[in-house]
Amino acid sequence: MMKQLITILFIGLISFSVNAQEKAAKIDFKSDTIDYGTIEKGADGLRVFEFTNTGDAPLIVSKVTSSCGCTVPKWSKDPILPGQTGEIQVKYDTNRVSPIRKTITVISNAKTPTVALKIKGDVIDSNKESLLEKKDKSVVEQ
Repeated sequence: MMKQLITILFIGLISFSVNAQEKAAKIDFKSDTIDYGTIEKGADGLRVFEFTNTGDAPLIVSKVTSSCGCTVPKWSKDPILPGQTGEIQVKYDTNRVSPIRKTITVISNAKTPTVALKIKGDVIDSNKESLLEKKDKSVVEQ
């Protein structure tokens, strides 16, 4: 009798854990890349990645990191219920005049727990002439 009871409990636990694993959060981003294009030095560097929880369990974004200190991510720590949307704000330091090629890593309890997002673009300083422009002018003046 005791063996049967233990067997029934064991089977019950296995089926419970199988059912629990079927429900999962799923994170779907509208886009996994944001292109800043060519922007001026000092311009607004804030952009937003939008996502939806297309799963059937609450989504919790636990960590968002950037590949460099020049990009600061912000996100809500509240659970995103199935069907709801959320956002991850990314602020790039546009005082750095250079091409932008950065990765933002999102870690959550979703079926795919790690997602890599990208930002790209080019920050220019139109107040400073490039060396090529100066060289072109000196050639024309001669």
